[in-house]
Amino acid sequence: MGEQRSTRWFVERDEVQRRAYARRFVDITAKGGDIDGEARLIDAMAAPGSTILDAGCGAGRITAALTARGHQVIGVDADPLLIEAGRDQHPAADLRVLDLVDLTPEVGGPFDVIVCTGNVMTYAEPGTEPAILTAMATVLAPHGRAVFGFHTDRDYTVADLDRDGTAVGWRLEHRWGTWNLDPYTDSSDWAVSTFRGPA
Repeated sequence: MGEQRSTRWFVERDEVQRRAYARRFVDITAKGGDIDGEARLIDAMAAPGSTILDAGCGAGRITAALTARGHQVIGVDADPLLIEAGRDQHPAADLRVLDLVDLTPEVGGPFDVIVCTGNVMTYAEPGTEPAILTAMATVLAPHGRAVFGFHTDRDYTVADLDRDGTAVGWRLEHRWGTWNLDPYTDSSDWAVSTFRGPA
């Protein structure tokens, strides 16, 4: 991994906030909250034992949940603090420090599914988003799926994602307004977008 880039994540979050985020889903679980919605959807669309990349995995909750469901999962994130926390929280998960723009086939794969949740694309370094999708396309299996979830009011928009996905040869397959498959409308504050790669 090269030098840490000036992503929106590092610019907008100090170390205290990043550490708090690393504990966020542990705290939600302790209060009886559900943290596996994204993993259930990905599990439903993936064949048993699929290879999956959790792109921007944070502390690894989705990596761990999909691994427990029998998939071969690698989680990568640019924030070493989150990866360190994730290795403590999910010892069985394969979590690695890597900026998404640096993805290459050497990381693993090809992946049947790439899942990129939690506003990851909107926290990337401004201007690197097309390069991130280009890098993802190098590790996506033929006819594989790439799934993105983020708020619709951010600098990187759904229209930007569609443009960049089309540029790497992907086709938009589905778009929902939540991870529970509620319809996506012009007033939706969240978008879950599934793209299919070329055969």
